[in-house]
Amino acid sequence: MGKALHVSEKEFDTQVLKAEQPVLVDFWAEWCGPCRMIAPIIEDLAAEYDGKVKVVKVDVDENPGVANRFGVMSIPTLGIFKGGEMVDRLVGYMPKPELKKRVEKILATAKVS
Repeated sequence: MGKALHVSEKEFDTQVLKAEQPVLVDFWAEWCGPCRMIAPIIEDLAAEYDGKVKVVKVDVDENPGVANRFGVMSIPTLGIFKGGEMVDRLVGYMPKPELKKRVEKILATAKVS
């Protein structure tokens, strides 16, 4: 795959909560400046962790139910899900090295085949 997958409310449970591997979810909106700044980093991570971490994007304007369900109050919010639960949350812009560190921490505790 190697690219972030855009997911709707209908697909969220299947694509994120029931995923076998950890999932990095980017909660974003088109009008959000910091979201646009972090978008290339999200795509880079999708390519780097292809096969190890699924990367998905959820537009909060088009999918407000998912945002409300996980308490997303400001964007960008990045959620790392494992085993159907959000195990880490990052709010606001974050440089790539810091994001990688958080993803690596989750991968270290995950059983990825």
